[in-house]
Amino acid sequence: MALKQPRQVIKLLVLCILAAFMNWLFSSFIRNFLGVPLFLDTVFTAAVAFAAGLVPGIIVAVLGWLVPCLFWGFNFFVICSITEVLLICALKPAAANIPDFASKEKITAYYTGLAAKLMLLYILCAITISVLGGVIDYISQLFLEIHSDYFSVDDIFKPGLIMNNFPTLAVNILSRIPVNIVDRFIVISGGYLISRGLIKLTSK
Repeated sequence: MALKQPRQVIKLLVLCILAAFMNWLFSSFIRNFLGVPLFLDTVFTAAVAFAAGLVPGIIVAVLGWLVPCLFWGFNFFVICSITEVLLICALKPAAANIPDFASKEKITAYYTGLAAKLMLLYILCAITISVLGGVIDYISQLFLEIHSDYFSVDDIFKPGLIMNNFPTLAVNILSRIPVNIVDRFIVISGGYLISRGLIKLTSK
């Protein structure tokens, strides 16, 4: 056991580093190669949170922002990634082993409950990250005078909201909702599916 525990810790640390790298690789591929205007930069953060829990999930979330922070300073949007990990760990479905001899009714009930829990988690993440991201953006621009130098996908929706005289805070929040409705669905569902493989990998 004494030999297995450090090995598990090292395995988890390597997994966290790889997950942070895969977040960057996947997100860059989606935006730059496929041209899909989504963030999708926390799929593997979600996967690690589902599979390994709170601390590894937060480590991946922080690592994902660490390199950009070294070049461009601290980015408050890391709070969104950490919050997403907290939500996943608080609301993720409990692991269950369904025996081969289980009835169709039990199997159907299990997967129906699983889908419902993931759907609830997805909705809460989409709303929470939209509100939190909008508040961070608002505070950063208004009080900290931090302005983004690059185009973000939520900028697509801002002109229409501004033309309809929405307050700045509301613009920052509402412009994120259409993006996160799609983005968080892929993050939560994709992260959960990936986590099934990670559980098998880390348990060896």
